[in-house]
Amino acid sequence: MGMMRGIKMHRADLHSLLLPKGTLFKIAPSILSTDFCTLEKDIKKVIRAGCKIIHLDVMDGHFVPNLTFGPPIIRCVRKHFPKIFLDAHLMIENPLELLDDFVDSGVNLLTVHTEVCRDVRSSVQRIHDAGLFAGLSIKPKTSIKALQPALNEVDLILIMSVEPGYGGQKIIPNALNKVRDLRLLREREGYSYVIEIDGGIEPATAPLALAAGAEVFVAGSAIFKDEKVTQNIRALERSLEDAS
Repeated sequence: MGMMRGIKMHRADLHSLLLPKGTLFKIAPSILSTDFCTLEKDIKKVIRAGCKIIHLDVMDGHFVPNLTFGPPIIRCVRKHFPKIFLDAHLMIENPLELLDDFVDSGVNLLTVHTEVCRDVRSSVQRIHDAGLFAGLSIKPKTSIKALQPALNEVDLILIMSVEPGYGGQKIIPNALNKVRDLRLLREREGYSYVIEIDGGIEPATAPLALAAGAEVFVAGSAIFKDEKVTQNIRALERSLEDAS
């Protein structure tokens, strides 16, 4: 997967890449919830547990109230983990102004928010032109209608099931309706986007999101809440497997 950086791939490839035939779900650990003093060790733990995706929550303190990290940290992650799939979620104003920086940092997928994109279809195209997979995300109060202009081009849709900014929040149940609507819309229209969900994902809630149609599950606090990272991943996997 690390070899995909900077390579323009057909958008339908993301679904087959992340969810090969017979794969119903993938867990994407969010390093926002790690102890940054032990970041390398924690990433090694999730990789040993079988995770193929690392989720990167980039926040600017303006679009959302929290301030996290940016391309320099991501570049270090890529340097030490050249094969992992890096899923970057930009919760920032004017995200495409930093497009080149994120390309250079080594991410594979760049997800931006409809709330800060004047033209979502053009934004997706610019990300594609830079050689990356393109994702779109919406906050809990934003309708899926905001995604409509780009549904035929976007590689992944990220549904926020909490208000973005901080980890450890409880899931907003109404977000599952958006997941369900996007799944039905994809089936009806033949779209190819992957459906990802982020916010309040734990063993008790993940099966509900799976039933609605989510495929990639971002989890931070549920995985990194203690030293039992592998056990926490296994518990999340079991809850999803039992619901499959």
